[in-house]
Amino acid sequence: MLLLAPLAPAMADDTAATLLHPLFQDHAVLQRDQPIRIWGDASPGATVQVALAQHRRSAQAGADGRWTVELPALPAGGPYTLTARTGEASRTVDDLLVGDVWLCSGQSNMELQVWRSLDARAEIAGAASETIRLLTVPQSSSPAPQSTFGGDTRWQSVNPDSIREFSAACWYFARELQKNVDVPMGLVNASWGGSRIQAWTSADALRAAGAYDDELDVLALYATEPADALERWGSIWADWWQQRPGIAADDRPWEGEADGGEWRAAPPGLGAWEHWGTPDLAAFDGMLWYRTNVRLTAAQAAQQATLVLGPADEMDTTWVNGRAVGSTYGAGMARTYALPPGLLRAGDNRIVVNVLDTYREGGLAGPASAHFLQLADGSTVPLDGGWRYRVVPDTVGSPPRAPWQSAAGLSTLYNGMIAPLAGMRLRGMLWYQGESNTFEADAYAALLRGLRDDWRSRFGDSALPFLVVQLANYGTPTSAPGSSDWAALREAQRAVANEAHSALAVTIDIGDRYDIHPPNKQALGRRLARAARHAVYGERIAPSGPVPRDARREGGDVVVNFADVEGHLSAHGAAGPVGFELCGAAADSCRFAEARVDGPRVHLRVEPGMVPVRVRHAWADAPLVNLFDAADLPAGPFEIDIH
Repeated sequence: MLLLAPLAPAMADDTAATLLHPLFQDHAVLQRDQPIRIWGDASPGATVQVALAQHRRSAQAGADGRWTVELPALPAGGPYTLTARTGEASRTVDDLLVGDVWLCSGQSNMELQVWRSLDARAEIAGAASETIRLLTVPQSSSPAPQSTFGGDTRWQSVNPDSIREFSAACWYFARELQKNVDVPMGLVNASWGGSRIQAWTSADALRAAGAYDDELDVLALYATEPADALERWGSIWADWWQQRPGIAADDRPWEGEADGGEWRAAPPGLGAWEHWGTPDLAAFDGMLWYRTNVRLTAAQAAQQATLVLGPADEMDTTWVNGRAVGSTYGAGMARTYALPPGLLRAGDNRIVVNVLDTYREGGLAGPASAHFLQLADGSTVPLDGGWRYRVVPDTVGSPPRAPWQSAAGLSTLYNGMIAPLAGMRLRGMLWYQGESNTFEADAYAALLRGLRDDWRSRFGDSALPFLVVQLANYGTPTSAPGSSDWAALREAQRAVANEAHSALAVTIDIGDRYDIHPPNKQALGRRLARAARHAVYGERIAPSGPVPRDARREGGDVVVNFADVEGHLSAHGAAGPVGFELCGAAADSCRFAEARVDGPRVHLRVEPGMVPVRVRHAWADAPLVNLFDAADLPAGPFEIDIH
């Protein structure tokens, strides 16, 4: 017993470390005016006593060790001390504030740090607040929902050191909002550059959409039997490939032995294909097949082995001897794929890698030494026998994404970054995402509603406010009306943000046609704060600038009536508004229209012989917009019918 006595304090320390969920740390912010939910882990069956302000509650841990208590609501204020105790173990959290908690999520424009925003040096040097607190959720993906974070994290007060790496959009929003809503604010940043909306949505919500059942079945299998899941995924990928236009029935690059004329020798150094000196690849975004052979002895082939590949920009699917062994999303990440026993053989073994790139430079990284087989005995076998490549025609399209991929998968970021937050109380959600879904704009409105409703359910509030940032202008300006995936996705965002307990932040005038990451996040913060003041706090102000109410034919004009106009409409830098289009029934019938301002209305002249049925405004990837109200807010992109 004397020998065992020293173990008691150590066991108490271990219990105390997980007694409270990592959300509950020094400097945290809890949501005001709502019952306060506290949870953590203890020994199964243990009684946990919790105290906060004048309130005391106790709970019994379940068979899995999880316990939860709910304390009465508190008004804005603090600082408070939270304590949790069970047996010999206890945890104390100091400097807790009660105020409004905001979840900021999305892809790279939400992730973009303060140091990358306008006037960053001065912004960082002057950053200070005792009543705004910051929490960055560690980037983590998972095939199954997690109860805690995938890395260390902590709440921080605002100072130059803490604000530098924090989300600029989230920080500038809270700083601006606090000028009108004088309460403590907690900012939770959960974002990942390049992520698709499907990665942020739970499997249950995606299944409800009815379009992802096969992939979700594979994802569920991957959580427990990854090798079996990979084999099944290889079959799904193969079926997709052989259904592509122009692909022959016997065209199976992952297993074929023939060295047809389509395969060419890749440079020994590999690297971005844009630098190979091949004209067809100098500005190529799309897919390439790579393949090489590696010769093994019988003793080598009998060992457990791992295939190690250098980074592939930006997504790979990899086969060994005709069997799928891995698929990863991420331009800067090396690939490490454990090979199933018995897959390798004495003699030649074929390794095939399909690489998809959609933005800037792409390809399988070099040098050749970056790619090898790691054997169980510690030896390595380099893949230096020479690589060959084959270009995939544009007509094939984009391949299916393996559902376990981090930012490009299904539910992976929800599982790793949102599920650990489930149960906390929020004041609202900020969502800035969509660039990675522009290729499926027609589906985006349903996906966005699915995510919104899913998160409202997870956070226990069916009316939880949802603020959407509309995609900014980016890309090459057009000289004639045409189709635009970016414009179509903005319209989907506008439609969802028009629904209850939601609002839109329009950014069509503060983007950068040369940079998908516009740095003017201060203006974005002001617009998000304005949207919150309207949709969350009930202020009688226009949430996002002039919006179309209707469009009607009046004589030789079509007249667009605008609502939410502060002061008056005006056209900046021209005699009238630009970027308006009148469209007939046919898809390619849109024409730019001469426009003039008339109070809260805009008149569009109808050309002789034209029968317009729709009006579009700012319908392009990077449109010119010059119609503003007195609050200097632009009329955003839209498409509406003429009545």
